[in-house]
Amino acid sequence: MGRGGDGRRGERQRPQARERSAGHRSEQRPSERARRTDAPRLAAYTAMREIADGAYANLALPKLLRDKRIGGRDAGFATELVYGATRLSGLYDAIIASAAGRPVDKIDANVLDTLRLGVHQLLGMRVPSHAAVDETVALARQVNGAGAAGFVNAVMRRISEREPGVWADLVTEGVSDPVERLALRTSHPVWIAKALRAALIGHGVAGPADVDASLTALLESDNAPAKVSLVARPGLASLDELEDAGAERSGLSPVGATLPEGDPGAIAAVRDGRAAVQDEGSQLLVLALAGAETEGDAARHERWLDLCAGPGGKAGLLASLAIERRVPFVANEISEHRADLVWQTLAAARVAAREADTSLKVRHGDGRDLGEVEPGGFSRVLIDAPCTGLGALRRRPEARWRRTAGDVAALAGLQRELLTSGIDATATGGLVGYATCSPHLNETRFVVADVLKRRDDIELVDARPFFVDAAGRQLPDLGEGPYVQLWPHVHGTDAMFFALLRKR
Repeated sequence: MGRGGDGRRGERQRPQARERSAGHRSEQRPSERARRTDAPRLAAYTAMREIADGAYANLALPKLLRDKRIGGRDAGFATELVYGATRLSGLYDAIIASAAGRPVDKIDANVLDTLRLGVHQLLGMRVPSHAAVDETVALARQVNGAGAAGFVNAVMRRISEREPGVWADLVTEGVSDPVERLALRTSHPVWIAKALRAALIGHGVAGPADVDASLTALLESDNAPAKVSLVARPGLASLDELEDAGAERSGLSPVGATLPEGDPGAIAAVRDGRAAVQDEGSQLLVLALAGAETEGDAARHERWLDLCAGPGGKAGLLASLAIERRVPFVANEISEHRADLVWQTLAAARVAAREADTSLKVRHGDGRDLGEVEPGGFSRVLIDAPCTGLGALRRRPEARWRRTAGDVAALAGLQRELLTSGIDATATGGLVGYATCSPHLNETRFVVADVLKRRDDIELVDARPFFVDAAGRQLPDLGEGPYVQLWPHVHGTDAMFFALLRKR
């Protein structure tokens, strides 16, 4: 599922001599090769099987690497294997089916995962062909059996005979619809590609004449590994501290940094909860909500709310900003487990709140009821609504294959109810920030428009002036307004949507 033939990291041109060597080596019988693969590849395979059973890559793989004590470059290799093979499995499955002469649903699922890992080494990484073939056959012998190893050897050998771009051309040559062809080439479900195309037009990023080029850039960006972004929670950690730990200041977020390499968990501020891993787009929308001016009753009695706080990333930043201003803060979460995660995430903030003699609470309850329970009780309300997550596909490699078009409709009612409740919980003159990590029009503009049609106590505020970079300049290419839509291929962030509303 991930990089298409043209979206892998760098072009790999093999010299003729190496091609001959690769072919010679790959023709060896499996019994003549190593019977066991190395630890990073075995961990990657184990993670792939856990993902197939419903696990999340960002949770399953780090635990495996810790348990197996795999670190450094080996951990990076295993991570790229799992994320790349998972993202690109749509394209890779088409290539595997062509090379195997049978559809992938006729291949054992365990063997198919072994092949996906091998194909990613051949077509998406800088692994020499002979090593990719030999190690994949060794992995198959170890985890799938000797019979499967022979089949894997034959398929891998056939795939190694063509370059990535040639394979992409081959498996897409019979697809006449340009969006469907692009979806296969970039390894996206067709419904997602079509939805993102509509979003690019609907958010004013592209017109009919140039939307296909923009869509290509967006889908390819979904297949590029996202950088590790950090946030220094104000009053709890500083950017200087993150720099001292090896991070680099963000040019995009005033409170952000990026980590070029290494484990963010090794940074003391991250371990302590004073800093965190957080996409810069998420940082920017929290800063926007905190930076806009409240009015009237809301300005006189500031109290902030994160209505859907789990697992606590945005709540951590919003809480630290509230504490700096001595403003009471409430984090609400419907799931008891996720409410516990929020409580843990806010550990450092809770200590700071006590020292500042201000209130910080984590509330376990349904956000749809809070407007009725505490009407007009808050001056700023963040609604980070549950969504399909189509804007964060580069960070969640399995998400594109688990979501369906039906999920959009299933979430629509919940998103509208949460926005309505958040407005009810807001005091006159207060602000509501509605956010999703999806640019889908049915989760963004249409939700806000539908709720506004039924109310006369809300006005839209142009959110764009509040999205400023580390130098204090307004970010470019935010859309037509008053909404803000961020994009990975434009801003380098997740595709975050943000609407700012004022209670009249």
